[in-house]
Amino acid sequence: MGLYEQIRDIAKEKGYSINRLEKELGFARSSINKFNKNMPSADKVQQIADFLHVSVDYLMTGKKESENNETRLNAKDEKDIAKRLQDTLEDLENGQTALAFSGEPLDDETRELLKISLENSLRIAKINAKKKFTPKKYRK
Repeated sequence: MGLYEQIRDIAKEKGYSINRLEKELGFARSSINKFNKNMPSADKVQQIADFLHVSVDYLMTGKKESENNETRLNAKDEKDIAKRLQDTLEDLENGQTALAFSGEPLDDETRELLKISLENSLRIAKINAKKKFTPKKYRK
């Protein structure tokens, strides 16, 4: 199914015809009909998605976010990440007299960047572990 058909079907679900959608958005008449042959600009696709209250991804693929097989973190995972981050930062601080880079103590900005980097790494590790160790029948 092409982009035009996706837009047509989603617009129909929302109670809009293609003609009315074009008129509401200020597009030239029959411009959406040409989307299968000529890819529209990202701005136009975003305008349509915003107007129809859907994501651009859903507009392009017709798949809802839960159908994209993305592994999501739940509240327990977030709590685990926060705890692990706190423990890691405490270990870094307590393991040395002062956390330093090239012999100089870290300033507040560098310390915050380190914290963000560690948190991101923990999130990626948690997502990868969920993908690897969660049986397919339990994946959402």
